[in-house]
Amino acid sequence: MRASRLVSLILLLQTKGRLTAHALASELEVSVRTIYRDVESLHAAGVPLYGDAGPQGGYQLLDGYRTRLTGLTEQEAESLFLAGLPGPAAELGLGEAVSAAQLKLMAALPSAMRDRAARTAQRFHLDAPSWYSDPERSPFLGLVADAVWRERLLEVGYRRWQAPEEVTRVLKPLGLVLKAGRWYLVAQGRARISTYRVAQIQAARVLEESFARPEGFDLAAHWAASLEDFQSRQYTGEAVVRVSPRGWESFASHVLPAVARAAQRSAVDDGGWVRVTIPIESVGHAAGMLLRMGGEVEVLAPDELRAHVASAVRQLASIYLS
Repeated sequence: MRASRLVSLILLLQTKGRLTAHALASELEVSVRTIYRDVESLHAAGVPLYGDAGPQGGYQLLDGYRTRLTGLTEQEAESLFLAGLPGPAAELGLGEAVSAAQLKLMAALPSAMRDRAARTAQRFHLDAPSWYSDPERSPFLGLVADAVWRERLLEVGYRRWQAPEEVTRVLKPLGLVLKAGRWYLVAQGRARISTYRVAQIQAARVLEESFARPEGFDLAAHWAASLEDFQSRQYTGEAVVRVSPRGWESFASHVLPAVARAAQRSAVDDGGWVRVTIPIESVGHAAGMLLRMGGEVEVLAPDELRAHVASAVRQLASIYLS
């Protein structure tokens, strides 16, 4: 455990530069006293590590010092070969770089770890797109990624869902996110940070003007908060429905996970059927979702949703029973 922590301490300083004892303790989840002892041990082992006192002080490695990958455990080496997604890397123009990095990593590993890592690559494959959907074509992805890397302003022609559909924006591109085979650009506009679907970009141009990223911006944390906010605003109402025993067996496969969880929590017996209260986005969306189950589900409330489903059933009957 301590040996792994010492390697982590060196790698932190190697990647982040100067860090205080308090920052190292926070990163490694140990006490400051433990960091002092670890630094003394590294000194004794000949690691060129030195510290400066004062408010701007901290520990850092001698310029040019690099450690070798001797601190990897077998599980860590295996996991690195699951981290690279060749498809998305190629879309970003990094396919050759990923392959080269894996080759260098293989060469640096001891033979036993090399064999285990190779077996992992042979036995596990990560496929990002979801079922029943192809990866979206994003012809401007490489150009957008270039603007993200170089912190350059990006002018885009964007097609959105509400009017006006075609808009032009000058954005500060902060990061790219791959979600279920779809690329999303997180970017700052005039007033706020928003999310743009890269496949909806109709034209793009990287400007010469650079920009400063918002201080402390964390892409992963922002994305998680955006998803939570989207889900909280997604459902605007509730519906009460009865589901047959056979329909209940497959109910979760016909609805979104949040709806399935709500149904499980609210399920009560209703004469052999199951009555549940579920969140809905809109009357039209809920009707389409429930109609997929045919006669295995009955809408009890609200009246507007029940009427919408009844109207759709009458229209179908007029087509097929005429």
